[in-house]
Amino acid sequence: MQLYNKLSAKERAALIDEAGTDRLTLSFYAYANIGNPELFRNHLFIHWNELDVLGRIYVAKEGINGQLSVPAPNFLAFKKHLDSITFLENVRLNIAREQDAKSFLKLKVKVRNKIVADGLNDDSFDVTNKGMHVDASAFNKLIEDPDTVLVDMRNHYESEIGHFKGAVTPDVDTFRDSLDIIEEDLKEHKEDKKLVMYCTGGIRCEKASAYYKHKGFKNVFQLEGGIIEYARQVEVQGLENKFLGKNFVFDHRRAERISEDVIANCHQCGEPCDTHVNCDNEACHLLFIQCSTCAETFENCCSTECMEVNRLPLEEQKALRKGKANSNKIFKKGRSEVLKYKQ
Repeated sequence: MQLYNKLSAKERAALIDEAGTDRLTLSFYAYANIGNPELFRNHLFIHWNELDVLGRIYVAKEGINGQLSVPAPNFLAFKKHLDSITFLENVRLNIAREQDAKSFLKLKVKVRNKIVADGLNDDSFDVTNKGMHVDASAFNKLIEDPDTVLVDMRNHYESEIGHFKGAVTPDVDTFRDSLDIIEEDLKEHKEDKKLVMYCTGGIRCEKASAYYKHKGFKNVFQLEGGIIEYARQVEVQGLENKFLGKNFVFDHRRAERISEDVIANCHQCGEPCDTHVNCDNEACHLLFIQCSTCAETFENCCSTECMEVNRLPLEEQKALRKGKANSNKIFKKGRSEVLKYKQ
């Protein structure tokens, strides 16, 4: 029985082109007590592989976190399967604003210790005692209140290209890094301020809100469904959009535009730009912001050094990489010293 991918990303992309079928990119999460994550993982892979679902799904004893794409004709069958799982029945599905048939090119269902790496000891506090969920309309009113502190629970490379007006945007590399920093910065306002948090789809705030209530914050709120659901409600209900720029997403699209504002700069020349790319040199693969002019000048690389390596014959490049493990922390590497205009 097949429980893993047999096709490369290139082969899958060719099949998607050949099929010519629209695909829906979506995400969801649910905290639940899963007794046997490995068995549950296999169950999902078998059923979703048959439906041609592609994506990145993490399963742990604490629940599931899924980011995926499904052929539009198979969506109802996919939803029916979700609803057949007790704790996923009618789970909120965040549908991407900007669809791309190739947002994901493989189906990866992985068992993890946590569905989000938060570094917290869940036994030390009540993870079910969460903050109050608010919709886009209530969120807009809350963040206009002078007694509100609005905090972005995402990382530096996410908030750099887009965030809410007036938000605190911690300069951190990971979610776990932000938790203690935010508590320390706001420790004098645990009782007199409203702590309002947001993230991409809501999952990080779900855990953070319970953690901060445990730490003594009295008025804790979180944006229901995150930026993705906020943007949908703003559009459908005709609300004022208070988000500036793009929403970073963790698939091949890299971002969805929420407003026309460009609040970031090319990391190489400093011109306004909010397009994330990966350095073409496979030994580097650095994630950074690059404008079209610099992409041409540096041949899609982050530096002249990488450009020179990338010009070498493929076999010579492989020889240079041999024995050197390429770090998978490509987002953190966006702080590289070669990027003159990295904020």
